[in-house]
Amino acid sequence: MSDACIIIPARYASSRYPGKPLAALRGAGGTARSLLERSVTAARAAAQGAIPVFVATDDARIEAEARRIGADVILTSETCCNGTERVAEAVARAGISAEIIVNLQGDAPLTPPHFVTDLIKAMRAEPDCRIATPCLRCDAETLENLLADRRAGRVGGTTVVCDRLGRALYFSKEVLPFSNGRAVVAGVVPVFHHVGLYAYRRAALAEYLRWAPGPLEVLEGLEQLRFLENGCPVRAVEVTAAPGSVFWELNNPSDVPLIESYLARTGQD
Repeated sequence: MSDACIIIPARYASSRYPGKPLAALRGAGGTARSLLERSVTAARAAAQGAIPVFVATDDARIEAEARRIGADVILTSETCCNGTERVAEAVARAGISAEIIVNLQGDAPLTPPHFVTDLIKAMRAEPDCRIATPCLRCDAETLENLLADRRAGRVGGTTVVCDRLGRALYFSKEVLPFSNGRAVVAGVVPVFHHVGLYAYRRAALAEYLRWAPGPLEVLEGLEQLRFLENGCPVRAVEVTAAPGSVFWELNNPSDVPLIESYLARTGQD
């Protein structure tokens, strides 16, 4: 059996975009596929048949879509507050014994397979690492998209600030560090985009459920801050994107044409 598995948490009742997992995204050839289908496709590309992939949901409509595309489904309760809680509950309900649990958020269909494999490699290489997540240095285009969201009052992507040892200091939906609206400072883009993807030790997931949400998690609406607020280090694994590719999550309805343009640019149908 594999020492790792991938779970895609998906809920219908998103406050910013209700029904988001079922949103249709047109690819380069004009084919419309649901966000969930594109997320499962990304997970399968990373798994390469060697790692099991599951969809965790509490909604019958999402369950039906998952089964339509041949995905294994784990049904969870409606009380899960975030994707990490849903993944933790899915692991417990399905009796999953894998040591490394990957949470591939269901709103990131542009996630390259190596983001997932790089995380798993980091976890295997660092036995004391309890949770790892990727970060991607922004290019000028991505940073401008983040700044544009904030100028428009939209909550968009998440940024992360790290120490020199690759440990996350803080995650925010604000664009950190502050750069006075500039995309390039001293010749570099100083901002890291946090990729909504996590790898946890099974024990760390179980511990997460025992902690109450803290004030930072509640204020930012970022589940990973619960680990930091409880003194659990989060390893930030820097990843790189292929030239010309762009990573962006589907956070708001306005992100649909943006992601479709990236699918067209990269020839993904």
